[in-house]
Amino acid sequence: MLETAVVAFTTLFATIGPIDVAAMFAALTTDETPKQRRSTAIRGTLIAAAILLLFAVLGQSLLSTLGISLAALRTAGGILLLLIGIDMVFARSSGSTSTTADETAEATLRQDIAVFPLATPLIAGPGAMGAVILLMANAEGNLLLQGIIVLVLLAILLLTFLMLLGAGQIQKLLGVTGLHVISRIFGVLLSALAVQFIFDGIGQSGLF
Repeated sequence: MLETAVVAFTTLFATIGPIDVAAMFAALTTDETPKQRRSTAIRGTLIAAAILLLFAVLGQSLLSTLGISLAALRTAGGILLLLIGIDMVFARSSGSTSTTADETAEATLRQDIAVFPLATPLIAGPGAMGAVILLMANAEGNLLLQGIIVLVLLAILLLTFLMLLGAGQIQKLLGVTGLHVISRIFGVLLSALAVQFIFDGIGQSGLF
């Protein structure tokens, strides 16, 4: 149980990236009042939670419908997480965990950023969605482990929400260097987990 919780926390913290989300949120809400920022943070986090919980509950059914095996999911998910981890280690922006330049430009013109880009793709991005499905699939048949994964997901979302509330202070406290150091640490951990997912997927596939 502890191993499942640690793996889930590391994977979801890296793919959701609460600190990076908070930094982007601070940049996008400079003209808003504290009350407006709080309202946006609440709605964005709740919408992202609904999206990720939907993928957690229905992700495996979707895979079964599409005829995708667990081995294929582990291998493909591992490759996706590895690419995200590499980007984190080298402090590069990734479309799986952040907005693209065009999306950022569009977001600056919006009066309400709760749905886009806050809820998705900043919080519930492709990387986070894939990670949730992969983690739940790994615990298939064990409701206790799946429950732990869901609780860890909710804890990460709560942490993200708290960081959104203190986004400005966090950005000033850590600075660019501090943000990159934390990102690199979790990038290394995520890369190692991703490689393990790939190994498990290939081993389960029966190719060798």
